[in-house]
Amino acid sequence: MYMCYIDLYVPCSSFNCRLQPNLDTRKKQLNVWRELILSYHKSNKLYRLDLTEAQSSPLFYNNKINRRLALENIILILEDLQKTGHVEWADKNKKQCLVMWRSPNEWGKLIYDWCKSRGMTNTVCTFYELTQGEDKINEAFHHLEDWLLTRALKTLEIERKAEVITFEGNQGVKFF
Repeated sequence: MYMCYIDLYVPCSSFNCRLQPNLDTRKKQLNVWRELILSYHKSNKLYRLDLTEAQSSPLFYNNKINRRLALENIILILEDLQKTGHVEWADKNKKQCLVMWRSPNEWGKLIYDWCKSRGMTNTVCTFYELTQGEDKINEAFHHLEDWLLTRALKTLEIERKAEVITFEGNQGVKFF
């Protein structure tokens, strides 16, 4: 579904390769970019964006018309995504960011609902067991990165639905 949207939408047309000076138009343009970036990352199950590689990615470069979004505009769009809570810079130099196309609360709910539906409350799972394996392939949280899994489980801890534990160098979680 998302790939069709991205394939049909030309990210770097003459309209979108330059941020528009008119504030109303720019606001609409930033909304389109936000949706596109989040949809792209969701459909490809990506959680990081490296700015060194970004300008060459199909997200910001249209090779059919040889147009790319300028790096300063990519940063501006990512800063806009940061304001909405969808992006966090991984370093001070803003060379890499973490992309959250679902909030930690949403991930926590998905994981907890899955756990309850399998009768796994009052059991302990390692992070690996929770995000890997054949029984997780069709789950949205399959291959979820540990940094985001930790945040999702912290939301469940606040709700007293889980407890993150460390044992023998591994991280795990007990669901209640």
